[in-house]
Amino acid sequence: MTYAVAPRRRRLLGLACAAIAAASVVASVGVSLSACASQTFPFIPDHYTFSREQVQAAVGRKFPYRHTVSQLFEVALTNPVVGFEPSADRVTVHVDAHVESPFLQAPVDGAFLLTSQLQYDEPSHSVVLRSPSVERVEVSGQARAYQQQIEAAGALAAAQWLDGYPIYTFKPEQLQFAGVNFEPGTITILTNGIRVQIVEK
Repeated sequence: MTYAVAPRRRRLLGLACAAIAAASVVASVGVSLSACASQTFPFIPDHYTFSREQVQAAVGRKFPYRHTVSQLFEVALTNPVVGFEPSADRVTVHVDAHVESPFLQAPVDGAFLLTSQLQYDEPSHSVVLRSPSVERVEVSGQARAYQQQIEAAGALAAAQWLDGYPIYTFKPEQLQFAGVNFEPGTITILTNGIRVQIVEK
């Protein structure tokens, strides 16, 4: 995760450190500026950027997944691969799928392409997946006759399983500085990661 500091916050940090340093002189207590910057106050960045590897690791903790849909389809999802679609402002997750059903003469192996929006969930202080959907189903052979049903089963499984799943949870010290509270603002999908703006609350 990378971060950048806004000039305003640098000024705020400098003023806060200077005030503490001045107070320490009056009280004859030695407080260094470096201690002020690294220990006295939490470090609040202008934004956080999460890499593909970080998002991949977070999503990967949810797998493998197995779910029975309407007592007709047994869906097992494994091997997630995370991607990003900046133009659509969505995260993609390509997963291998194994589907079993009385409708099928034999279990079917294929793949789903899931996509999801991102949203900040204030109660949990987390960036979460929101409104996931199945964009594409890849199956072959006699399973193609049931592709629509398999897609519906996958969509229902994704909604029940991924909606609201956190990919990152902020620590309290990441959202407070010198008595001022901050919160995540605009979430931007990049070609190689996710950028979360941090704004004053």
